[in-house]
Amino acid sequence: MNSMSQRLGAEFLGTFWLVFGGCGSAVLAAAFPELGIGFTGVAFAFGLTVLTMAYAVGHISGAHFNPAVTIGLWAGGRFPAVDIIPYIIVQVLGGIAAAGVLYLIASGKAGFDLSAGFASNGYGDHSPGGYTMTSAFLAEVVLTFFFLVVILGSTHGRAPVGFAPIAIGLALTLIHLISIPVTNTSVNPARSTGPAVFVGGWALAQLWMFWIAPILGALLGGFVYRWLGADVPTKIVGEPIKR
Repeated sequence: MNSMSQRLGAEFLGTFWLVFGGCGSAVLAAAFPELGIGFTGVAFAFGLTVLTMAYAVGHISGAHFNPAVTIGLWAGGRFPAVDIIPYIIVQVLGGIAAAGVLYLIASGKAGFDLSAGFASNGYGDHSPGGYTMTSAFLAEVVLTFFFLVVILGSTHGRAPVGFAPIAIGLALTLIHLISIPVTNTSVNPARSTGPAVFVGGWALAQLWMFWIAPILGALLGGFVYRWLGADVPTKIVGEPIKR
């Protein structure tokens, strides 16, 4: 079994890649003149970050890359409570570091303006589609709930071995296809915190939602999956999730 420092290092790198790849696609490539990748491209970018890093470091840390996932795995009986806080700390640090590197790159272009949002999550006036706080909160809870169901199911000991990252990556892609217009899609407090630290102002003021709603959805997903009787894990994911 890998040491805690190795596991935390893997979580830092994985969360960095998720935020840098996903938010980077939104900031640098989504609306690039004529060749922009749009919402669909951004959705696939987020899914691909999780898929690739789950294969790269999932055997080391379990490939959470998301405080809500860590808490949801605990609720599902897959992760020890004692390791929750260290995982969340390095995930948030990874997200902030990725946003910092992205800022250095993006600010090298004339006309760059943080007020454009910098891929931050928001509701009301800061929702891409102008969705209310209630709509945004509900979307984040429901989508994170199903994200945890997919994670717990695809990493179950009876699931086909080696395919979990594909299912999880495609689930995150689908989540973004649904909800980018609503909140710019969070389902991940670390992903939300990174850009918000640099945007400040409204992004930090609305950040509370993108912690509370994903964590609530993850807790519900973990508890419900456990209640269904579908999950009697062969090992606790203080070790890596089986891939």
